[in-house]
Amino acid sequence: MPPTSCDVAVVGGGIMGAATAFWLRRHDPSLRVVVCEAETLAHGASGRNAGFLLLGTHTDYASAIGAHGRSRARQLWQFTQETVQLIRETLDGAAFDLALTGSLIAAGSPEEAERLRRSAELLAEDGAEAVYHDAGDVNRRIHAQGFHGALFVPEGGTMHPVKLVRHLLALSGATALEGARVTAMEPVNRGMRLVSERGIVEAGMVVLTLGAYLPQLVPEAAQFVRPVRAQMLATAPVAPVLGLPVYSHGGFFYLRQHADGRLLLGGARHLHEAEEVGYDDATTEALQADLEAYLQTHLPEIGAPVIERRWSGTMGFSPDGLPVVGTVPGLERATFATGFTGHGMGFSLRFGLLLANRVFERTDSYADLFDTRQVNAAT
Repeated sequence: MPPTSCDVAVVGGGIMGAATAFWLRRHDPSLRVVVCEAETLAHGASGRNAGFLLLGTHTDYASAIGAHGRSRARQLWQFTQETVQLIRETLDGAAFDLALTGSLIAAGSPEEAERLRRSAELLAEDGAEAVYHDAGDVNRRIHAQGFHGALFVPEGGTMHPVKLVRHLLALSGATALEGARVTAMEPVNRGMRLVSERGIVEAGMVVLTLGAYLPQLVPEAAQFVRPVRAQMLATAPVAPVLGLPVYSHGGFFYLRQHADGRLLLGGARHLHEAEEVGYDDATTEALQADLEAYLQTHLPEIGAPVIERRWSGTMGFSPDGLPVVGTVPGLERATFATGFTGHGMGFSLRFGLLLANRVFERTDSYADLFDTRQVNAAT
């Protein structure tokens, strides 16, 4: 069969690939964009997460300042604020069950509670809105026990991640090739040639949004990302206890409740670190038992709910916990983005815009924020 020709090929049909295709076509509707997905759209981490739309990074704001400096931490917070704003103003939230409830960052220890209290002060100084609640307030608010305090962030909320990916691609009008795993790529003439399981794709530019799987195509990218498994469970419907997503214990547990009463809970990988590294997407009895114990400890009102489903997905973790953008070594027409460290949804739409701007060689105020040089400097 003849090659598929396009102006830009996006490799990876998850949230970053869909967001990039959306902005490419929004900037230039005549652009021929092809999205190559190895399995089905949102098959990987984008379709296996809890659908949290959180501000900031994987850690609290005070810790982010300690790790990255005040200026960069502020930029990262603003970047995710822009994601929420773009989602709210640009997309049809009803198409992907968008609920802008805000979020609750709950402390699993007194030390974490103090960091969250300090985070509230720092965010206020930087012009962001966040409210600290003491232990009594937070436990009453979500019918829980055992939390030592919490930070309420009024922006953000939840959505259905698979529906969001499909909504973006439908709006983009890009051609989606499912079952088109890309196994090789090489420069040809003034473009790129991709070898996929559905044939050859010839493109002027390539954007790789493969998450944890990037090193399988670009081995040099292993310095920027490693695969980490995330396990989750879903209960049968229970009485309403949560009106917003809860991100607790430094992000090592995360919990939300659907409108139908089902609870979604993920995390506990810090209790099984060695076992949770790699591409195996099986669930394990030991970690799943820790998830159930978390429910019994913090939400005793719901009793011991029936667990209807258990699953896992593979996330891409970066060395410093932040995404990274770069050019594939030796392939100046191939850009990659990876290392979202479990927070791809919070970065999603604004990150797709950043990648599209990179393709078009347009100025982007965040162009240097995620550059590979930042990782190199940190390491």
